[in-house]
Amino acid sequence: MLKDLIIAFQSYVAAHNFITKHKLWKWILIPGIIYAILFVTGLYYFWVNSNELITYIFQQTGLAAWLDTMKEGLLNLLVIVAHLIIMSIGLSIFFSFFKYAFLVVGSPIFAYLSEKTDSIQTGKDFPFSISRLLIDAKRGISIAARNLLWQTTYLLAILLLSFIPVIGWVAPLIAFMVECYYFGFSMLDYSAERKNLSVQESIHFISAHRGLAIGNGMVFYGMHLIPVIGWVLAPSYAVIAATISIIDSEKKL
Repeated sequence: MLKDLIIAFQSYVAAHNFITKHKLWKWILIPGIIYAILFVTGLYYFWVNSNELITYIFQQTGLAAWLDTMKEGLLNLLVIVAHLIIMSIGLSIFFSFFKYAFLVVGSPIFAYLSEKTDSIQTGKDFPFSISRLLIDAKRGISIAARNLLWQTTYLLAILLLSFIPVIGWVAPLIAFMVECYYFGFSMLDYSAERKNLSVQESIHFISAHRGLAIGNGMVFYGMHLIPVIGWVLAPSYAVIAATISIIDSEKKL
């Protein structure tokens, strides 16, 4: 797994060099700008509304008034930590729905970028075909829906875990790893489909190379720490990096 993680991290550097060399910026910037605008808008409304919702719950249950009378610094600190953890898990769930919605809409572009990357890197000819592109896009949508279902199930279980004192503190880390894996899975599946792997075969293949999926997702989310530029570049960089990581992984077998 460690080897796959390293390949996944290195593939983002290779993706940048690939995009620059082959002048693919128009395929990167247009969907990226749309993604960034939607991301910021959705994030703002989520954060405001979820914070108000948690505050409202605290007030309606009497927890806020009880804490005011207790005057216990440690107890209040634990509640603040719990508040932040719940917000973090909620943010993860929000990001899941937003991310997969964008993957569905942008599936034709991601399928095209993955195919073009594979063609240039390996020298294989993949003649452009609308029908082929639509098949790839349909596959991408079905995989995104499947991953959203499983990821949401796991995140809801992790959300329940977050209510357990102390133990729940690791919940955001677990949620982050789950997010990374399923996002990377969606990016890698474009290559798996091109190898004529069925959905079940793709699941088996990516599970055996989960480091590629987790690493791809980790860098994708890491790029969101770079305001604006990172948000714009992250989606297309992820699919190109995933394609390159599959090719590099096969070379090292």
